[in-house]
Amino acid sequence: MLTSIQIRNFKKLHDVTLELGDTVVLIGPNNSGKTTALQALALWDIGVRRWNERRKGGKSPTKRPGVTINRRDLITIPVPNANLLWRDLHVRSVEQVSKGGKNAPKTQNIRIDITVCGITNDRLWKCGLEFDYANDESLYCRPLRLDPEGNNRHEVPDEAGGVDVAYLPPMSGLSATEPKWEPGRISVLLGEGQTAQVLRNLCYQIFENNDGKWQTLADHIMRLFGVELLPARHISERGEITMEYRENGTLLDLSCSGRGLQQTLLLLAHLYANPGTVLLLDEPDAHLEILRQRQTYELLTTVAREQGSQIVAASHSEVILNEAADRDIVIAFVGRPHRIDDRGSQVLKSLKQIGWDQYYQAEQTGWVLYLEGPTDLAILRAFAASLGHEAQAALDRPFVHYVGNQPGEVRTHYFGLREAIADLRGIAIFDRLERDLPPDLGAGGFMWRRREIENYLCAPEVLEAYAKHDSADNLFEHSESERRIRIMRALITDRVPPIALRDRDNAWWHTTKATDDFLDPLFRDFFEKLSFPNLLQKRDYHELARLVPGESIADEVTEKLDAIARAAKG
Repeated sequence: MLTSIQIRNFKKLHDVTLELGDTVVLIGPNNSGKTTALQALALWDIGVRRWNERRKGGKSPTKRPGVTINRRDLITIPVPNANLLWRDLHVRSVEQVSKGGKNAPKTQNIRIDITVCGITNDRLWKCGLEFDYANDESLYCRPLRLDPEGNNRHEVPDEAGGVDVAYLPPMSGLSATEPKWEPGRISVLLGEGQTAQVLRNLCYQIFENNDGKWQTLADHIMRLFGVELLPARHISERGEITMEYRENGTLLDLSCSGRGLQQTLLLLAHLYANPGTVLLLDEPDAHLEILRQRQTYELLTTVAREQGSQIVAASHSEVILNEAADRDIVIAFVGRPHRIDDRGSQVLKSLKQIGWDQYYQAEQTGWVLYLEGPTDLAILRAFAASLGHEAQAALDRPFVHYVGNQPGEVRTHYFGLREAIADLRGIAIFDRLERDLPPDLGAGGFMWRRREIENYLCAPEVLEAYAKHDSADNLFEHSESERRIRIMRALITDRVPPIALRDRDNAWWHTTKATDDFLDPLFRDFFEKLSFPNLLQKRDYHELARLVPGESIADEVTEKLDAIARAAKG
């Protein structure tokens, strides 16, 4: 089993060390380095195999030996140019050194270092490899000097050579026909990500081994998907492997099955066909709905243990994150990649109650926004866009948690997250409540001075602007616009007290429950008079916010946006 990997100067990763175990889940946003970590393990495996093929058993030369790896050999790490493997594409550095009393440039190679530690048959071992850039098409690989006294040791431990690493990207869709491949070709196709070309071959291998694993695999698929897998068959006349399944009495070719079934079958088939493997899974939850994500993850980890295999998986799934948190190693690729399930019992208790996905989002953003519901966020975004406010960027991708009108929910959630993220910032914005916000809310608390956020959208000119054109792209002809404005103006006059129509600072505009008592019946009647279904309901009121002129947006809105911007910037 592999116990750790240290990666230096490889693609996105500068210098990170990751703890490994029976099952490891890498979690993080897109482009954060999860796949890069999997590829680093794959590159280390390629280096070990190339070294053993060309140097094992020979004398260890005194000079720094190396073996050449062609870019095309990197089937699991496809790049058009070898320098793309290096962090920021920097393959060499130049420094000034003193020479003859003058400074002269000296060029040095920047090396990719990948060091893996493991345990095999109760024996600890360590194997480090370094990679030098040669040219666009190749790189050199050699073992690192791991002797603490700095002696020239260019060896790969036998235990490292016995590690079998396999990289499985998400299922890419099953091909209509599949030739029978030799085992080596299957490995190449898998490495190239052509999982669609090998699924039937893997199933055929398992069935041919006749050791009972095929029936176990078929039973798993029956429990998960309710279909009966039939054994793969080799059609020698065509040199093809065919495979069928039976669903509700109908016999279908495997290519007719859903992508989720194919993905799950691929992972299980590889585990059964290749016991004792370190399996690198990129998004194993791809194509699976939530319930099956949990079932499949539990099944994969169970089968891996039975087969003596190890799983390192990169995932975005909240379901898998929460399943892994209690029993497996979870590494967050947020900032510097780090383990997040060893932070103490109180943190574990808090995060289990709140959800690991909440922790992950909080750590990624560094701040949290509490609102009553999604409509509030949409309106704030619209106001920020109209004002060109700096909070616009923060509101485009916030960590937002909806709490209704319950300040107590903010306190519980915020302080739970603070157990793990001491410097977390928070801001909570509520409609006007009957009581003041509690002093121990934790996050910065604000209430709208008007009844609710929709009260800032109710000006007659805004409603008439909507009547004139119900979207930026739908401007009506003059006569139709005038008709719509007349209808809207009459409805407003019927519903707003005359004193409030004359005085925009009248308390009616502030205290009326805008949605239930004004906007909802207003738009219901407006569209009824147009003989249309109601096209603007509460979930869509942010469209009105876009029609409020910037100079008419209340100063209070700007105050709230300022507070959001401060929280986001820290």
